[in-house]
Amino acid sequence: MKEIASRALETAKLRGASLAEARIVDERNRSLATKNGKIGGASDAESLGIGIRIIADGGFGFAATDDLSRDGVDHCAARAVEIAKASARVKEHELHLVPEPPAKADWTSPCKIDPFAISIEKNLELLFAVDEALRKVKGVTLAETNMNFRRYEQWFFSTEGAEIHQTTVTSGAGYAAHSFEGTEIQKRSYPNSFGGQYQNRGYELI
Repeated sequence: MKEIASRALETAKLRGASLAEARIVDERNRSLATKNGKIGGASDAESLGIGIRIIADGGFGFAATDDLSRDGVDHCAARAVEIAKASARVKEHELHLVPEPPAKADWTSPCKIDPFAISIEKNLELLFAVDEALRKVKGVTLAETNMNFRRYEQWFFSTEGAEIHQTTVTSGAGYAAHSFEGTEIQKRSYPNSFGGQYQNRGYELI
């Protein structure tokens, strides 16, 4: 990733940027839900891309792409510079940045068990077991369960020397029982409201 970001920064400098920043983001999400013994929703998606922010002629410019090839990164950096120079032509005030020492850090949220190493089939097996237990309770007319995971990894580099890498893993799950009778509706959820309990942890939370 550093090689990709370095190319973006170098291209921006060659095009006239006085400062350039590159952020590469790799994000994965999994969302599963059941409703009365059937799958209510299921998705597993991943996205990867780079965003480049630069200053040229005293104006800000930004461009992003999911094409991390040499040509893709070069075009994105050149586009960011082009936008910055266009913005500079209509600026009303000079741009002043507070001087800050370049940050270098590497951080990962606690994660003992990678949630994406657990199969979707295993996830659904647990949700269906909870769903079935809820529907066995007399008076429950609607049972809902859900399980969600997110891994957000990003790399940040700047021409000032900043190098930051961080990974955040978020896991969560919850379930709810509904009872409909006449004009009344009752709902009880666990472990709390708003869809369940979420923490920056791995599958160990589940």
